[in-house]
Amino acid sequence: MKARRLIALLCLAVCSSIAHAYPDRPIRIVLGFPAGGGADVVLRTVTPGLAEDLGQPVIVDNRPGAGGNLGMDIVAKAAPDGYTLLMAAPGLATNASLYENLPFDPATDFKAVGMVSSVANVLVVNPALPVYSVADLIDYAKRHPGELNYASSGIGTSLHLAGALFERDAGVKLTHVPYRGGPAATTDLISGQVQMMFNVLPLAVPQVKAGKLRALAVTGPTRSPALPDVPTMMEAGLKGYTAITWNGIVAPAGTPSPIINQLNAALQRVLDRPDVQKTFAAMGQDVVKDTPEEFDAMLKAETAKWHQVIESAGIKAE
Repeated sequence: MKARRLIALLCLAVCSSIAHAYPDRPIRIVLGFPAGGGADVVLRTVTPGLAEDLGQPVIVDNRPGAGGNLGMDIVAKAAPDGYTLLMAAPGLATNASLYENLPFDPATDFKAVGMVSSVANVLVVNPALPVYSVADLIDYAKRHPGELNYASSGIGTSLHLAGALFERDAGVKLTHVPYRGGPAATTDLISGQVQMMFNVLPLAVPQVKAGKLRALAVTGPTRSPALPDVPTMMEAGLKGYTAITWNGIVAPAGTPSPIINQLNAALQRVLDRPDVQKTFAAMGQDVVKDTPEEFDAMLKAETAKWHQVIESAGIKAE
């Protein structure tokens, strides 16, 4: 017992020493997606404040590839010292179910720091489709099985999985049409090449307000201020249906808890800044403040939820 107590005290002293000295050099945050995308803009909105708060440069390192897997692999194999972090996206919770033989384990190779933001999707249809509610759409889909085409930003993306979840919960059969990104899918939806889509709010709202698309429901737990008259999917009759796109920061597994807590505290202060909140609001993003433990619980719940959807739909990334 004395030996165990001594080891525990030594570990505590080492961790305290590490946290006290941290950070003493630049911090790198890896993002597995290209510069200019939604996640990149979110990350670059918070990095100046993090750098100011932590007293060290915070560098964004874009490493796009394999649905975010390249970036995740880099961070999974990095030293757990708080100097290499990952800007995580829904792929952290879904890619283990989508890809075979990943070189890392999303469930064990990372340690949650905190969420940054989330954005709901919105179910939109081409106005030529004679449906005006989710109930109308379900009825139409059941009368025309497989005839409705729904667009997404790619196989296994959050927009694709939102559609797969809708198929399962509504008991309908749709035809998925993947695109290389949301803008191309939105363009074809407006032109009538496809009939429906689960789209991120920032892309869809201007088209809805211009009358080029019809919004049937938002996929978050509450209505969106951008479309206050549009019900949630749950209000529209699909109980328990939610599908959001989120971003958060994680570190390599083994990163000392004092460093995790220090990073989380800095992140909370940045997310409290009016300029950051204003920028997020303009992008249609919701600021999300939580603890490492709450973010970890969310990741586990999202992983279990989407594993069931992916498995039942037989979805595999190409």
